[in-house]
Amino acid sequence: MRFDGKVFMVTGAASGMGLLTCQCAVKEGGCAAMCDVNPEAAQEQADRINAEYPGRAIALQCDVLDYAQITAARDETVRRFGSIDVLCNFAGGSATRIKGVPGELEFPDVPIEVYDWGLDVNLKGQMHMAHAVAKQMREQKSGVIVNIGSITGEEGSAKSVDYAAAKSGAMHGLTKSLAQFGGKYGIRCVCVSPGPVLTRAAMARMKTLMGRAAEPKEIVDFVLYLCSEQGAFATGVNFLVDGGRSVMFNKT
Repeated sequence: MRFDGKVFMVTGAASGMGLLTCQCAVKEGGCAAMCDVNPEAAQEQADRINAEYPGRAIALQCDVLDYAQITAARDETVRRFGSIDVLCNFAGGSATRIKGVPGELEFPDVPIEVYDWGLDVNLKGQMHMAHAVAKQMREQKSGVIVNIGSITGEEGSAKSVDYAAAKSGAMHGLTKSLAQFGGKYGIRCVCVSPGPVLTRAAMARMKTLMGRAAEPKEIVDFVLYLCSEQGAFATGVNFLVDGGRSVMFNKT
């Protein structure tokens, strides 16, 4: 029970690795504040967790582009559970994919509003979450913030320019800066940058040295390790968990 009594606040918690993080944290003794832009989906998943672990999950509407919703979610989490021990920033994704941009469009042809949305969600959203939650962590003098990067940040992308930019140096600088701020308050900050993960079938087409994409739980297990006492000496660094894709000579 690595997380007995620990409170996880997780964005993008209604599906994918955000949901899996909540499920695993609760199974290991923790509580989960499940933040998602879709409150109905988050509530459905929270109800499923509470059916097995009563009172250990709450669903919160939280658009990471809306700072008022972020602070409201923070305050409700503290009201219900008393603290925020871990923040996991899973909300995000490629704007060109999420917004349904046609595949034949090149960088100059993609509406700038699409790229603005992608930068806001993938970079500013994580910073805004950290900014709000850091107030609580500073008061309690402890906490872990996990930012989520991507192999795309290491490789670049001719079309998903916003996603690559947000998930690369900008995210690494945010992580280092939050670690520098948090050191004297017992707050750690790390970034986990996955390679291809089977949250979508298309990820299976991305090559790795290991010949496969990651199972979502492989990434979540690593995140949970970093959040635990076993990972307590890690802060201010990006962990690239990509099955060796970043060191391949031929990725075509």
